[in-house]
Amino acid sequence: MRIDVLTLFPKMIEEPLGESIIGKAVEKELLEINVHDFRQYSDNKHKQVDDYPYGGGAGMLLKVQPIYDNLKAIEAETSNQSKRVILLDPAGKPFNQKMAEEFSQEEQLVFICGHYEGYDERIRSLVTDEVSLGDYVLTGGELGAMVMIDATVRLLPDVLGNQTSAKTDSHSTGLLEHPHYTRPAEFEGMGVPEVLMNGNHRLIEEWQLKESLRRTYLRRPDMLEKIELTQEMQKLLIEIKNEE
Repeated sequence: MRIDVLTLFPKMIEEPLGESIIGKAVEKELLEINVHDFRQYSDNKHKQVDDYPYGGGAGMLLKVQPIYDNLKAIEAETSNQSKRVILLDPAGKPFNQKMAEEFSQEEQLVFICGHYEGYDERIRSLVTDEVSLGDYVLTGGELGAMVMIDATVRLLPDVLGNQTSAKTDSHSTGLLEHPHYTRPAEFEGMGVPEVLMNGNHRLIEEWQLKESLRRTYLRRPDMLEKIELTQEMQKLLIEIKNEE
């Protein structure tokens, strides 16, 4: 996969994405990340990328020309690749795990990180997706882009050491993930559930499913309305409600 990020603050993107799992994926050539300072594409002699809005209003808007020319340069390099061009915008569609899974199937992703008050509306005509990290406003799109990149890249083949991890994570199954334990078996009076140490894989899987349902029921009951519960899950959910 190739990822391009358009930003006014390249270091804000380059340094974090050079670390940890994403950095290792780049080293293994599973991933290519290109960070573009779109200020360099401004046709203004002062490299200005923003201006006052027509009709008045607070703040400055990003101009369409630098973004357009930067995207044009990327397209010239990768015209043979299918791509999604993603505009980070508080008014966009909320990002979620399903979207990360969709993005992970693409050959190329291009993220446009905004700044200032907003965008010239014509920038929206250049993108395939307008995406928001959540119902709040950040000073720029860089943090949102990095979150989306991280959530997407970890789903790529061979990026995680254990590929099953991505498939069983919270939200990937439609449920929150069950609790996990590691050694020691006893710590400060807190023990590990006996079922996890008895070696009976059927009982362990049943416990994991039940505790995943329990956690979802207690913390995110809205998620249960979005999935089709099997008969086993319905039975376990009744047990959970009686226990709670």
